[in-house]
Amino acid sequence: MYFFIFGKLKRHEFLFEELVKRDFKKKYKRTVLGMAWSVLSPLLMLLVMKLVFTQFFGRNMEHYTTYLFCGNLVFSYFSESSSQGMTSLMGNAGIFTKVNVPKYLFLLSKNVQALINFGLTLVVFFLFCVLDNITFTWKCILLVYPIALLLLFNIGVGLILSALFVFFRDIQYLWSVFTQLLMYMSAIFYTIEHYSYKVQCLFLLNPIYLFIRYFRKIVIEATIPTVWFHLLMAGDVLVVLGLGCWMYKKYNTRFLYYV
Repeated sequence: MYFFIFGKLKRHEFLFEELVKRDFKKKYKRTVLGMAWSVLSPLLMLLVMKLVFTQFFGRNMEHYTTYLFCGNLVFSYFSESSSQGMTSLMGNAGIFTKVNVPKYLFLLSKNVQALINFGLTLVVFFLFCVLDNITFTWKCILLVYPIALLLLFNIGVGLILSALFVFFRDIQYLWSVFTQLLMYMSAIFYTIEHYSYKVQCLFLLNPIYLFIRYFRKIVIEATIPTVWFHLLMAGDVLVVLGLGCWMYKKYNTRFLYYV
């Protein structure tokens, strides 16, 4: 299946590249700083969270700025990718209703844009780690694992949301509320150690928390998560990505009647 998708991407390589370029130009059109906002936006959010939450949660925590940045970095990437992916089909209805092209191309172009923004912010994140006296080890190479899984997870979520958005426009408002709730449930600015063991286990049901926790384990604690933790992350991704692919395959022709 994946070779089939890559084959189609190769055949529509020019269209895919133009979609990515168009999305970048559209996002930063008539802005003074342009792509700099990709870095400034999460940094400003980090600054606000640090000013607000340091006195309540991070007063006695070492490397609290890096702790916050890990959470904000991962969640911002997920939030941007999912929200843009949700409207990827409807925003390009004028193209796929006239030209026979794979509809997932529009979603993938949004994810490429979000991934590039994430990469730029990741560079700034490592600079902040240096300023926060974080000691880098060879284990940082393992960050490729959560980043790759997060990319696939975002694609899966985007497939589901974009399909639902075609049929139910209300999903954009529900998703906005859900992401707000998810942010508070992902332990971005607080720790879960003071909760009971059962409550801590409930946090593991949140895939975004798993990605954030992996980053913190590698960068701050310099430890590698367990094999079980790796498998749990991969399982979440496979379920979401599989569901998204199934929805696109099942409702591929019906999209045309609802856009």
